Amino acid sequence: MALISKKKNLYRINQQLRRYLHKYNREHAMNISYADLLRYDNAIVLYDKNEVDTLWETVFYSPGDQEEVYEALKQIYADLKTDGNEEVIKHLVIDRVDYCTYGNTHPFRIRIVNRVNDNFDYFYIKIADASRVYGLELEHILSPNRINYVTHENTLVEEHIAGVPGDAFLKQDLETDLESPIRLAKEFVKFNERCLVQLLGDMHSANFVIITTPDFEEIYYRIRPIDFDQQCYEGKKTVYLPQYFKQNNALIELGMKYMTPESVWQYQIEERSMISSRLKSESQRVYDLMNVMAKDEIAPPENVEQLKTELAKHYEDNRFLKCQTMGEIVWLSLELVMRH
Repeated sequence: MALISKKKNLYRINQQLRRYLHKYNREHAMNISYADLLRYDNAIVLYDKNEVDTLWETVFYSPGDQEEVYEALKQIYADLKTDGNEEVIKHLVIDRVDYCTYGNTHPFRIRIVNRVNDNFDYFYIKIADASRVYGLELEHILSPNRINYVTHENTLVEEHIAGVPGDAFLKQDLETDLESPIRLAKEFVKFNERCLVQLLGDMHSANFVIITTPDFEEIYYRIRPIDFDQQCYEGKKTVYLPQYFKQNNALIELGMKYMTPESVWQYQIEERSMISSRLKSESQRVYDLMNVMAKDEIAPPENVEQLKTELAKHYEDNRFLKCQTMGEIVWLSLELVMRH
């Protein structure tokens, strides 16, 4: 079983990472910060459709502040989605601002509505944590998923990742309710492999969503992480393998029923080949990121020591023992994918 040792520390974005974010258009000036959003007047508990406490609160700002706050939020959304096209703002309305009362970063979630078609979307404003930024960037480069996010000073803005929350999806009977359970089992193997390669931890069912895509007579599944707080922070190798979280047992059991060890190995090799292709196509960007990450302190030294020891044993490669930072460990992990 994978366990998170304790609450994670937050790490500020240093100047080297800031320059990287500027270079790749992830840094945008904002008229409002995370700290500004904390100055709300009052809040009420947000319940779901079944009247269950969501652990989010809907917050309200004073009449004098609300217009300024909402206009700034619409501009942030335009920066995130349309590279700052202000024509979009005319049709947007801030419907609700929610504040999360649990977790590391205590994010704000903004619900925004387009008056033209009544479609709605969400985005999140959080404290900018360097290790989370590394996780978002690695996911963008190494996975089949694209990630939209922007930063400014101590504020991080992320798009909403749509999909069925994993914990809700797994409440159904996977063997009888799914049209193609083996495809979901295959996707979980590949997801498990991506997490290990990029060292994205804590991927239990509440921290990923499942996306279902019909294609002619087939159904395809994709698992997407939605929480990047545990990017190469913990020292235990099992934290980076979703197969060790008991919340994911339904997916493990599905794989044990429908796949042989040989087919699991085939899918692992297939996913590593795809990661290798993405690394080659984004070689300069990966080098720029790793060059910054390798010098950054984003985990306690004892966690670095434990993880490099466990990975050296896992891969039977003593080069991990020479790593001094989590970034160096990730870099060597990516090199192994390229080499094999």
